[in-house]
This record gives sequence, C-alpha cells and structure tokens, in this order.
Amino acid sequence: MTHPTQALHIPDTQSERDERHLAIQRVGVKDVRYPLRLRVAGAEQQTAALWTLDVALPAEKKGTHMSRFVAWLDGLDAPLDAAVLRDKLGAMLTLLGAAEGRIESRFSFFLRKRAPVSGVSSLMDYQGRWIAEARAGKTTVWTEVAVPVKSLCPCSKEISDYGAHNQRSTVTIRVETQAPLAWEELVRFAEVNASSELWALLKRSDEKWITERAYENPKFVEDLVRDVALSLNADKRIGRYVVEVDNHKSIHNHSAYARIERA
Repeated sequence: MTHPTQALHIPDTQSERDERHLAIQRVGVKDVRYPLRLRVAGAEQQTAALWTLDVALPAEKKGTHMSRFVAWLDGLDAPLDAAVLRDKLGAMLTLLGAAEGRIESRFSFFLRKRAPVSGVSSLMDYQGRWIAEARAGKTTVWTEVAVPVKSLCPCSKEISDYGAHNQRSTVTIRVETQAPLAWEELVRFAEVNASSELWALLKRSDEKWITERAYENPKFVEDLVRDVALSLNADKRIGRYVVEVDNHKSIHNHSAYARIERA
C-alpha cells in the first residue's frame, strides 16, 4: 500500500532561484537553546547553550534550509572543544550546501574550587562562548570566558584614613588559540591578576583572607587589563586576543571599563 505522503508533491520553495540579485552574508537561526557537552577540568559537563547558526546565501538562491541547522545541533554526539568545533563547522556548511558560515555558542560552565583558608569546596560558575567562522576560505575559532573577580581601588586606599572602596569586576577574555587551552587555564589568567578571586562558599576565615588580600593588592581597571594581557602575551599557545574589564563601581552608578586587543 502506498503511504499517503508518498503521493504528495511538496514544493521545495527555498531552493528556487531568486531574481533580486542580492547576496545575504548571514542567514540562519538565532538563540536556539540546546544541550551542550563540554570537557572541563578533565571531566565531562552537561550544560545548555544558546546557539546562533548561520550561512552565507548566494544572490541566486531564494533561501536556506533552516531545519538543517537544528538537525546539525542534534547530531552533536560527543563533547566539544575548539578543535572539534572547527571540524563540525565544516560539517554544517556541507549539510547546508554553503561555502561560508558562522557558529556562536554561549553557555555556563562550572569549576570546583576550595576556599583559601577553610578549604571548603564549592562550584563556581563562569560564562563561556565559542565563535567559529568560515570566510574567504579561512576558518577562525575564538574561545571566550567571562570571569567574575574582586578589585580594590588604589586611589581610594591612598587617600582614605581607613578602608578602600572595592567592587566585583568582570574580566572577559577572547582568544584565538594555536594549541589546546583548557577552560580552567583561561579562567586563571583573570583570577590570578585580580585584587582577589572569588568563591561561591566561604567561612569567616576566608572572608578575612579575601578582604586583606584585596587590600594588599589594589588595582585600577587599567592595571587589571594590562596584567591579564601580559600573561596572555607570555603564553605561546595564544595568538590574537581581546581582553575587556568592567569594574562595577561601588561608589558610582556606572562602570569603569578598559580593553586591550592583539591583532
């Protein structure tokens, strides 16, 4: 017996020719929430990511195959790293019949940390992002992490009879790597250069240590961004990079900001 759908002719409208003669640089799907498997600190982590997937569409083609982007996502059957993502981008372009395209994935991941004095253990959350792009025959993969840290103002410490204003800061590091670089290594570039790093769970002895550590290690936003950049410069695995620091000021209703790029 013939299945009813076998007798149907379903038009493939998006594959038709377009006569407006305008190429589209990026067309695809945006903010698709889908599972992601990561390798972090030697173990696999399950997380959920927001994906943006797109390809370049030639002027003569009417549309792309939107459903194939989700099919590509559903076919990710192993933990991803930058090298695997580079290969998977090629597979996505083949599936979509495209020469150029882009993948962006934003997600949370976790590192287990022990407090500096008490040693109590807890999970610290960080924001990660990948951007993989194929353009003009070249594929580029950027790995990005946003790390919360503590900063204390040198000027406030210098002019005050006691205390100094301090705040939480966010250090965002985006790198193009020449060799494998683990998430926990990328995080440490930010944490070791801050007035103090942060933990999710602390005892009073830890709070005392962090307060005094920051007071002994004051940094302007300019100091922090430069120190992170110098650490990146010293690592031969890292090529181009962007470092951004946002100090979420405790005495102002605005942030202080700094950025260094290496092209």
